[in-house]
Amino acid sequence: MGSLGHQLHIFFLPFFAHGHMIPSVDMAKLFASRGIKTTIITTPLNAPFFSKTIQKTKELGFDINILTIKFPAAEAGLPEGYENTDAFIFSENAREMTIKFIKATTFLQAPFEKVLQECHPDCIVADVFFPWATDAAAKFGIPRLVFHGTSNFALSASECVRLYEPHKKVSSDSEPFVVPDLPGDIKLTKKQLPDDVRENVENDFSKFLKASKEAELRSFGVVVNSFYELEPAYADYYKKVLGRRAWNVGPVSLCNRDTEDKAGRGKETSIDHHECLKWLDSKKPNSVVYICFGSTTNFSDSQLKEIAAGLEASGQQFIWVVRRNKKGQEDKEDWLPEGFEERMEGVGLIIRGWAPQVLILDHEAIGAFVTHCGWNSTLEGITAGKPMVTWPIFAEQFYNEKLVTDVLKTGVGVGVKEWFRVHGDHVKSEAVEKTITQIMVGEEAEEMRSRAKKLGETARKAVEEGGSSYSDFNALIEELRWRRP
Repeated sequence: MGSLGHQLHIFFLPFFAHGHMIPSVDMAKLFASRGIKTTIITTPLNAPFFSKTIQKTKELGFDINILTIKFPAAEAGLPEGYENTDAFIFSENAREMTIKFIKATTFLQAPFEKVLQECHPDCIVADVFFPWATDAAAKFGIPRLVFHGTSNFALSASECVRLYEPHKKVSSDSEPFVVPDLPGDIKLTKKQLPDDVRENVENDFSKFLKASKEAELRSFGVVVNSFYELEPAYADYYKKVLGRRAWNVGPVSLCNRDTEDKAGRGKETSIDHHECLKWLDSKKPNSVVYICFGSTTNFSDSQLKEIAAGLEASGQQFIWVVRRNKKGQEDKEDWLPEGFEERMEGVGLIIRGWAPQVLILDHEAIGAFVTHCGWNSTLEGITAGKPMVTWPIFAEQFYNEKLVTDVLKTGVGVGVKEWFRVHGDHVKSEAVEKTITQIMVGEEAEEMRSRAKKLGETARKAVEEGGSSYSDFNALIEELRWRRP
């Protein structure tokens, strides 16, 4: 029997990419707010991205800290300063750099074990992309929880595709197949699967993913940023059919309760959040569409022009976040149709760079969200009670799209047919105009908005005392307490 009175200490090891760091830090704050001592392990150049929010949490009396270990860039052949994916994600040799970056993260095992030996926490919540964390934890008899940063639906669907290989039984890349054994008759095509799954080739990256999967199966369990009522059939399937030990503790973004907390997530915003809120305050409820494609999407200029033309043709008011990271940006406005900003003055707001997304989505003026279906964004949209236009790009985003459009029925797809191939002109302005009009003022818009709003209310109840995520969190903590020597 464990010591029930002693304060637990949990390490969080987020992968060095914003889409991974943001929910991990939110989760660390959530654990701290419930009386757990939490330490976030990161590298010197990544710490500043969340040191401000951690300091604020500390000032509230919570036991939360940051501990840095040196990032071994040189050992993996990376330039100094390459400590997160922002450094190379938009470069021409991004794939090659990704492999080097992953190699660099494997060199973190030894310094991480040194910290484990010194601090001996009661549990490690490590990103799925640190497969070595399972062995490191086992060395010291510490349970390792895996954090994927996605939904039960995506975890279950990808596992069913891996186990049953339905994509090998179709006659063409565009022929739909039903994902075997998964509840709900979910249909996909081969084109919508990740390259390594579709092409079934063994390379450095596929070997890394295989190692991550094996390490997960040997871990203590999985902590999921979701809530039971959102995807009950898939939460049950993941646990009962696939046999995973999993705890749903989300939406973790709800640990950010005030305006400053919401505005302070991730990088420094490119717009003063007060200015942004003032603009939204001048708009009627549900009258503005919010467009954002996450932190790793780099559309071509011609695709951005298609989006701009579609937005203008829809006649809807909008906030559009554009993240561009290209050399030679002297002509940086070439991606906008001539005179677009002048014509859209008062109608649209373009944010160049990082936006306070949760703050924007939570505003009553926002009527819909055009998203790339990354899980953070998808869940933030769900939590805010907003219907969505889905525009998946890569990773597990096509699975998340299916959850929104086919299961929850709170969104419409813009019509993307292929994984990682939308960086050209694949989505035309007519499709952008049609789906935005459909979700904002179409025949089913009110019904979809009503469903989305109810889901948002359910999300908030899940993290409150007595809610499903609150209870799952308690069950996890109780189990960790009982495990202590």
